[in-house]
Amino acid sequence: MKTAMPKTALRPIPLVASLALAVFLTGCGAVKPKPLTHDEVLARVRNDQQAMYKGQEPVTGALTLSDVMARSLKYNLDYRLKLMETALSRGLLDVSELDMLPKLMTDAGYRWRSNDSGGTSIGIQDRVVSLRPSTSEERVHFLADATLSWDVLDFGLSYYRAKQQADDVNATDERRRKVLQNIVQDVRDAYWRALGAQRLLGETQTLADNIQAALEKTRQAERAGVLPPVEGLEYQRALLDAMTLVTEKRQEMEFAKRELAALMNLAPGTGFTLADAKETTLSQVPSNLDQLEQMALEQRPELREEDYKARIDAVETKKQIAALFPNLNLFGGGGYDSNKYLYNESWAQGGVSMSMNLFRLAGIPAIKRTNEARMKVDDARRMALSMAVLTQVRVSVERYKLAVYDHQLADESARVDQRLASVARAGSSNQLTSELETLRTQARSMVSRFQEASSYAAAQSAYGRVLNSVGIDLMPEQVVGTDLPTLSLAIQASLAGGEKQVFTETADAVAVDRPFRLSVTGLPARVDGGAVRAAIGKVMTGNQLSLGMGADALAVELHFGTTPGKTATRAQWDVIVQDNGGKRLMTRSYRSYLPDEVTTRAVAALAEAATLSVMGDMRQLAAAPETAAAGQP
Repeated sequence: MKTAMPKTALRPIPLVASLALAVFLTGCGAVKPKPLTHDEVLARVRNDQQAMYKGQEPVTGALTLSDVMARSLKYNLDYRLKLMETALSRGLLDVSELDMLPKLMTDAGYRWRSNDSGGTSIGIQDRVVSLRPSTSEERVHFLADATLSWDVLDFGLSYYRAKQQADDVNATDERRRKVLQNIVQDVRDAYWRALGAQRLLGETQTLADNIQAALEKTRQAERAGVLPPVEGLEYQRALLDAMTLVTEKRQEMEFAKRELAALMNLAPGTGFTLADAKETTLSQVPSNLDQLEQMALEQRPELREEDYKARIDAVETKKQIAALFPNLNLFGGGGYDSNKYLYNESWAQGGVSMSMNLFRLAGIPAIKRTNEARMKVDDARRMALSMAVLTQVRVSVERYKLAVYDHQLADESARVDQRLASVARAGSSNQLTSELETLRTQARSMVSRFQEASSYAAAQSAYGRVLNSVGIDLMPEQVVGTDLPTLSLAIQASLAGGEKQVFTETADAVAVDRPFRLSVTGLPARVDGGAVRAAIGKVMTGNQLSLGMGADALAVELHFGTTPGKTATRAQWDVIVQDNGGKRLMTRSYRSYLPDEVTTRAVAALAEAATLSVMGDMRQLAAAPETAAAGQP
């Protein structure tokens, strides 16, 4: 006996199939490439520009080194990104810890069909229908289910994944430390170059104006026939060469200010001024290289990150071995079905199941070889990085030693060129050739001062690279407040503490800035004493010496005297330095010749040369008063 399916049940099928095919074809052709519009790009740019500089405190005063570092660490976008990555890594750790919990799966639904679900039964041998068609399921009914399951193998693997994520949090934090150290290093490098340019910018502009005026005079003299064409062009070429050197040095150091603005994440066009910090005496070159190397191997972020990677790989080995164990699954829950044909509409169920992929056991030798190779690679990478770190420590110390020596030479060269410019200015006349030679020596002196400032910035950069190579953290672990003044003070204290770990005698360990109380005596009646004192004071302040009337001020007296000679008048400046108790600490004499006409300009220029000749001794007296007596002849 056979039963045929009613023909009416087949009629909806073509219609449904046609609708499904139409929807499918429509969806296939609906998605097409759509490029961004210009308005969308402009909106993105506008939003990014607002977000990049949002919430920043305005620059209200001169910025010290610690102020610049505080702004850089608070607003620098690269450092913000690393902080966000660390927070993201911690969030992923929280998610991985949730994976170790049992799973509670709930399910609810509504079921409908167009006809009854049922069937008949036929004999196996004779294929005769033994029952009439019947159903045990309603056309419309509701379902609900809740099952609590715990998979032992999933729990173990989730546990190992959570341990790996915890070490990844530590590795991310070490990458943040590295970014922080690099930012501090970049700030130190750019700050001193920008400060050197800021100090010399005014004098450079004055020199440029004087050279431009001299060039115009030379051209006029050449056109008037006062100077031969070749000689006039040679002077113009010399002046232009000198100005080119000055401009190159100025631009090279002024670019550092733009670098500082980028590090602080300041909006383009934001003006700021650096605090005129005194150039402290550079620290002695570290001699305890073995101790520095040990500190570097312990503290460098790259090596610590490798340690965490090795721990992650070790856990990976355990995770792969755990995956070979049988899978034990415990489950239990309850269910509900509104089907009225069911004998029990609600029920509870539970059970235990165990499964295991036996073919995975064949992979044990390969897993073992892979894990051993992974550990060897980790060890080799760490040792190679350790060798690079040790090399960086020794190279950074050697570079610092060379930078200190280079700065000493540049400092001495700058003083010599300044004295040469002063002597040339003292002996110059009103003739055009004499004025051109004076300007050329002044330009050379300005280039030397730029080189001295650049060499000091290079020495400070090398100083910071020593700290960076050792892995010193120049940012405190905890800061009471997040405002810039509090952060700046915390960084300043942390800088001092970190430097003492590397340098036995830091740059400012015994730094004392004793001012000088200036007096000038013995001047001829026709010489302007105020102009001479101003010239001497400008030289002293330009060479990092302070003028003041404090209780600890040192008294410096410059006494002028002349001795007639057979062909020219001989001038002598006596430089005398005394402490506030009247004890004479230094006496030096500087002799030269005066031009035929004794003018304020000539006397002031010789006074500048005399002051520059004892500048090193005066710096020593101002910075180390406890050894000032050693400077007495």
